Amino acid sequence: MHGVALLPASVLLLLLSCCSPVRGYFAEERWSPESPLLAPRVLLALICRNSEHSLPYFLGTIERLKYPKDRMALWVATDHNEDNTTVILRDWLLKVQNLYHYVEWRPKEEPSRYKDEDGPKDWTDLRYEHVMKLRQGALESAREMWADYLMLVDCDNLLTDQDVLWKLMKENKTIIAPMLESRGAYSNFWCGMTSQGYYRRTPAYLPMRKQVRKGCFAVPMVHSTFLIDLRKQASRQLAFHPPHPEYSWAFDDIIVFAFSAQMADVQMFVCNRETYGYLPVPLRSHNTLQDEADSFLHSLLEVNVRNSPLMPSKYIRVPRKKLDKMGFDEVFMINLERRADRRERMLQALYEQKIACKVIAAVDGKAMNVSEIYDLGIHMLPGYKDPYHGRPLSKGELGCFLSHYNIWKEVVDRRLKTSLVIEDDLRFEVFFKRRLMNLMSEVEEEGLDWDLIYIGRKRMQVAHKEKAVPNIHNLVEADYSYWTLGYMISLQGAEKLLKAEPLKRILPVDEFLPIMYNKHPVSDYMEQFENRDLKAFSAEPLLVYPTHYTGDPGYISDTETSTVWDNDKIRTDWDRAARSGKTQEQAEISREAQNTDVLQSPLDSATRDEL
Repeated sequence: MHGVALLPASVLLLLLSCCSPVRGYFAEERWSPESPLLAPRVLLALICRNSEHSLPYFLGTIERLKYPKDRMALWVATDHNEDNTTVILRDWLLKVQNLYHYVEWRPKEEPSRYKDEDGPKDWTDLRYEHVMKLRQGALESAREMWADYLMLVDCDNLLTDQDVLWKLMKENKTIIAPMLESRGAYSNFWCGMTSQGYYRRTPAYLPMRKQVRKGCFAVPMVHSTFLIDLRKQASRQLAFHPPHPEYSWAFDDIIVFAFSAQMADVQMFVCNRETYGYLPVPLRSHNTLQDEADSFLHSLLEVNVRNSPLMPSKYIRVPRKKLDKMGFDEVFMINLERRADRRERMLQALYEQKIACKVIAAVDGKAMNVSEIYDLGIHMLPGYKDPYHGRPLSKGELGCFLSHYNIWKEVVDRRLKTSLVIEDDLRFEVFFKRRLMNLMSEVEEEGLDWDLIYIGRKRMQVAHKEKAVPNIHNLVEADYSYWTLGYMISLQGAEKLLKAEPLKRILPVDEFLPIMYNKHPVSDYMEQFENRDLKAFSAEPLLVYPTHYTGDPGYISDTETSTVWDNDKIRTDWDRAARSGKTQEQAEISREAQNTDVLQSPLDSATRDEL
């Protein structure tokens, strides 16, 4: 019989020692596993002018970048300021300088304007040249300190992806930009360029901008925020100033640098694999610093629509804002108590715009049983069926109607002359507060007799244009419309709605309102309400929009995701399974519903999505 011989203990110890890390006979021969490489050295260049409004949130995003601060240098310049930018930057740098490897501070207190500019948003040759020289200074500083990368970030760009530096480095490109979101088609890259160096529209742009095509793409231009790999040999030929000897295009800082990249045979890239951050749409030369602050605020609100609230820098004190009701007697915000997420987002959005509101606890239709409904004297409108699904009223729609109904009652009980009603699932258009206050000021000055004015809706009739209201900017007579996202209501308007006794023949609130101003397409519904003299109008363009549309990621409807009002066994969320006919039809209406002859206000020209 064969067996395994037992080894002496001394031999066994010798064999085991062969499997352990080599220590060596002498101390000098001992070694440990290799340590990881240090992160590449990055110089982060910030050139800020009149950025007091954006710095608390912008610098907060810089602080939160998940990159070793001892491997980062800050190169910060500011000049020609009419606001408190210099003081804010200096105080911030004093507090964070010990966290970073190196800080270079280049302030210039005087003058506050360029000699040849008409205003702070006017880009003149002197301004272009100065910015080019500053960026060249940052580039040369990065080279002198043997930095591996130079990252340039405009001081109103919000980098919400904290790993953006690592992700861009991984792409291994000489010049690469993270695609930034805006309120429209605008972003920080071009897909086409003319032979003179100007922007050229191409079919490739929108699929990339909308992330239909994802990846990292070769483009002729990136700007605002981008990363330069200084380890690449070709990067030595890059320059922001002076322009290349063969340069003959427009004297513009981003075009000059794009030409420099072409001459160095360096391809620019933009990456849109993820959402990396946001930037405001550029304003025009006639716009003011207040316009710029409001435009940035809109970018901040857009970030918070689908992300956690963006917090300001922990090193900058942000003063408390004073809130007002914009001249209304009351601002009502409807919110289901179980939707705390929406409530907190809306309260934050209103606070940032300095708007005070009263939160109205929405009626939760899902929690009501049939006996409670009948006890309130509620009966469905005879013959009503959902126009898309042929179903009766849902419990969610019932709760929505009662929520608005209760506000109308409060308006009458408190004798509120004018009120604003908003729901908790909306996003605000840029310059919302000023545009709304300007509209109401003109309505009052003109003496318009009105009951209800939509500020957010889905226009359902597109066969002909709605009638513009004379002498009032951005106002039309409302035709058949869906949604009650936001509207202004007068005391007499609320009285008319209550006088109709709608609970006795209830239907969705956004079907009831068009009946009351005699614009509903179903005559059988209208005939059941005798007085249909509600004077209804609509802002044009609209001032609020939904945060999500049917089929969007994160879309939840508290009205349609429900059950039939008198039968809990019949579900009503059929539209969520796929993009149904309702969704497709609404999308088509959205594209067609444009009233082109309405009197436009000066702010409209500043809200266009330019490329």
